[in-house]
Amino acid sequence: MTEPAPASPSAFDQLSRWLGVGTSVIAPVTLLTTLLFYFGYVSSRAEYRYFGLDVDTIGLSTNDFVMRSPQVLLVPLLGVSLTAIALLLVHVRLRRHPPSPATVGRGMSLALVLIAAGLVLVLGHAWFGRWSLYALVTPLLIGVGTAILAYAFWMPSAPAWLRRSHDDRARWVRPGVTALALVVVATSMFWATATLAEWSGRGIALQTARHLDELPAVILDSSERLYLTDGIVEETALPGGAFPFRYRGLRLLIQGETHMFLVPDRWSPSNSTLAVATDGSVRVQFRFENQQP
Repeated sequence: MTEPAPASPSAFDQLSRWLGVGTSVIAPVTLLTTLLFYFGYVSSRAEYRYFGLDVDTIGLSTNDFVMRSPQVLLVPLLGVSLTAIALLLVHVRLRRHPPSPATVGRGMSLALVLIAAGLVLVLGHAWFGRWSLYALVTPLLIGVGTAILAYAFWMPSAPAWLRRSHDDRARWVRPGVTALALVVVATSMFWATATLAEWSGRGIALQTARHLDELPAVILDSSERLYLTDGIVEETALPGGAFPFRYRGLRLLIQGETHMFLVPDRWSPSNSTLAVATDGSVRVQFRFENQQP
């Protein structure tokens, strides 16, 4: 008697399998793209705010923000990777040589102090919010304290009331607390990384302002007088034509979707950013670098 041939998978089963695979790939990619966009946006917002611009008025695309994020995330990624290596080595050491219950108790006490200090800063934002390191120290205190506390929960030498017993009716408490602790740690890392991204954007702006002469040089011909008062940009009259006013000493800061944003080629307290429409109402020339090939 021959055995029946195995039934071939239905089209629905195959579709479900492919959807499962696609979801497992697309979801992480979407999350990564969202994070890259966010950190690129935070950095760009801080960078162009220094020059008096709201980044939303420039018209950068999602891809532009994503492409700007690797430079912002370089330091946080290096820091997280090195910290993870150190923590893994510490974990191996502690598993081989568990600390005493007294040491675990002191570690938990330290964790509670760190969390309490972070909560004091959060609740006292009205008083501590102007501290320059507030946005970095606060999430680090909460995140580090929570991580230490969650790790101590699972130590073999943890306090007796935390150890699992066979007749324990609330076995889900410790895993639940650990899951919530991971959420707190992830949120703290996100907050700290966003702060570093903002600082990075500000640093890029300061670096650019110190070397404005390295930006692309622009000669601007306009049909109307611009009345620039910074004392750096030079105005000359052109005989006749549709553009009787020429301006030298300008540099291209960034080009958006509908405007170019120009700045003087030297920093001054009276500097301002000039928004020039790219609709043909002005004539723009980009100068070669003054270096013979």
